[in-house]
Amino acid sequence: QAPLVESGGGSVQPGGSLRLSCAASANTYRNYCMAWFRQAPGKEREGVASFSSSGSADYDDSVKGRLSIPPDNAKNTLYLQMNDLKHEDTGIYYCVARLVSPCKVANMKLLPHSWGQGTQVTVSS
Repeated sequence: QAPLVESGGGSVQPGGSLRLSCAASANTYRNYCMAWFRQAPGKEREGVASFSSSGSADYDDSVKGRLSIPPDNAKNTLYLQMNDLKHEDTGIYYCVARLVSPCKVANMKLLPHSWGQGTQVTVSS
């Protein structure tokens, strides 16, 4: 799977919100397991959310209740809605897609990925 293109990052204060976007082909959006990963400064990359072709989302425990993936079939775009942002959410966010079942964050973490440029999110007061 070729690297996907992420956008929407920026700088926000704690408690703020951002919506990240990941542009995909129709084939990818409709057939692949897609996921968001992030890498904080000095830390390893970690998976935060996945979204199946059937519309089922899965989240890492660390982000449940604050991060969500709103579906948007019409634009073939994977979003990551981030609310109540915290300092520890700072990092580069990446979007990936693989054929894996079931589509879960834990399964996506086990696979190698082709990483794009990512989009920077900075939470700072």
